[in-house]
Amino acid sequence: MESSSGKKSKSITETSNDHNKYEKRGPIRRKGRREMLLGLGFWMQGFRCFPWMAVIFFLKDGLRLDPSTLQILLNSANLPMVAKPFYGILSDSLYFFGQHRIPYIAGGALLQAISWFAIASSTSTISFFTITIYLLLGNLGASIVEVANDAVVAECTKQSTNNSDLQSYAWVAASIGGISGNLVGGVSVDRFSPHAMFLFFGILLILQFFITVSISEKSLSLPKNQSKHDIRSQFSELLLVLRKPEIVQPIIWFSASFAVIPALTGSMFYYQTQHLNIESSVLGVSKVFGQITMLLWGVLYNRHLKSLPPRKLISMIQGTMAVLMVSDALFVNGFYRSLGIPDSLYVVVVSGFLEVLYFFKILPFNVLMAKLCPPGCEGSLMAFVMSTIALAFIVSGYIGVTLATWVKVTDTDVSGLWKGLVIQAVCTVVPLLWASFIPDGPKPDVETRKKEE
Repeated sequence: MESSSGKKSKSITETSNDHNKYEKRGPIRRKGRREMLLGLGFWMQGFRCFPWMAVIFFLKDGLRLDPSTLQILLNSANLPMVAKPFYGILSDSLYFFGQHRIPYIAGGALLQAISWFAIASSTSTISFFTITIYLLLGNLGASIVEVANDAVVAECTKQSTNNSDLQSYAWVAASIGGISGNLVGGVSVDRFSPHAMFLFFGILLILQFFITVSISEKSLSLPKNQSKHDIRSQFSELLLVLRKPEIVQPIIWFSASFAVIPALTGSMFYYQTQHLNIESSVLGVSKVFGQITMLLWGVLYNRHLKSLPPRKLISMIQGTMAVLMVSDALFVNGFYRSLGIPDSLYVVVVSGFLEVLYFFKILPFNVLMAKLCPPGCEGSLMAFVMSTIALAFIVSGYIGVTLATWVKVTDTDVSGLWKGLVIQAVCTVVPLLWASFIPDGPKPDVETRKKEE
């Protein structure tokens, strides 16, 4: 028989083992909740292309907008994205019930749902002004969600030894959402009314809202913010960070590398649908192909390319964009058609790839910014970065409208489109002249300082 002391010792050992098991399960559960929150958030972020595909066809066929007006509306609808630093400062400094990420993700999802439900319930004779207001409201909600999600990623990145893993996970989730949205959207445009698509997306957003509010922020194990919970002090911290050349110079280069490229999205869309009679399902497949390449890019970067200097990798992407823009000019002139390559095949492969290539450089740049970002300012700085990109895209769109007007591209005449594409390619190469603004990585003293903090 076992002695009482032996039984007691065994009991204590079993209790200790059980306690250790629970301690091990804790981080796993926290990681699971975190990945569920971010996976859903970034998937929905990618799936937003689903209702927007319906919006584009609705504006073109329902409201009968010309290419320039269509592009102006689509770019103007992104104006709420420019105010991301303000949302970031709010998220960093203003807490609700002891939480400063979950409430913003949930609130942004609800705001989007209200917007899409309003569009879905409107009549087919909705005015240009009214739909613009609804789209602005929806993008306001989307930008708030993106800021909070990016801040969570930036905060968690600092706790991981492999600081690109979570960035890649978010990238993959958004890519899968984009694949799903474009695949379903390309088929749905021909089979369902735009209003039905708007309603479906609104329902998904309500589901995201309820799932998000069911998660406690404490269970995510986010690092405690050491800065004061004060908007003014948080804004001062952001201004202080932006005075650092190693941070502000790459941000200037990165936003300028988008802004100087005149976007001809509206003109190419009309060329493909009006002049080549490309079906919406083919355009959907093209976007799916692009999203698949984005997904593969996230995996490829995480496994093989994250060790490359950011300057070299981003410059290579910028140069590839210019080459494919020249290819687009040849396509418009009928060069590939003369070689026996079908228009639809080029649209699916090359056009689909070029459309997402713009975003390839965002992944290595975000990883770089996450390394440079000081603790306590993650939401504000990452929001500022994304807002500069949003503003750059808006400027790019307006410059593109000016260029399309200058080369005399309309919904019925695209003879000058190839000239615009050549000019676009030249503008894409220009930022490479000052690529030295992008550092090859954080300085050793910066990394040491972060570890100490």
